[in-house]
Amino acid sequence: MGAPTPKNPEFEALVRGSFAKQGLMKTIGADLTRVLPGAIEIVLPASPAVMQQHGFVHAAALAAIADNAAGYAALSLMPAGVGVLTTEFKINLLAPATGDRMLARAHVVKAGQTLTVAQTEVFAETAGQEKLVALLTATLMTVTGRPGVVD
Repeated sequence: MGAPTPKNPEFEALVRGSFAKQGLMKTIGADLTRVLPGAIEIVLPASPAVMQQHGFVHAAALAAIADNAAGYAALSLMPAGVGVLTTEFKINLLAPATGDRMLARAHVVKAGQTLTVAQTEVFAETAGQEKLVALLTATLMTVTGRPGVVD
């Protein structure tokens, strides 16, 4: 099965423009590093600002980048003029998130007209070695009249 075909030829500019407006992503230092049709990568440097008391990257920071990656993966396949909103997600925290940076890699599992299901794997990276630390599955709803909205 090949890569999905985006319905909006301007999907990459839309995704990057929307991500640039996300205050939370700026606050925690996350960066959008890959935008493909139905696939997104967000990188979060491990820093004291996103750590919990035991020195691991906080689950809330992992959930934030994983949810955002899933949302933008869904948005990348939407037609022009619409946005997406997360209606639910489940995250499994598989291991303590320790490393130099966290990588959230999302892909669309099933894109529908109204609902889209996406999955994000979050890896902790140290010296180029990756360890899976979280897995998120999300359902996202298409929202008309709010182009580029991801929430």
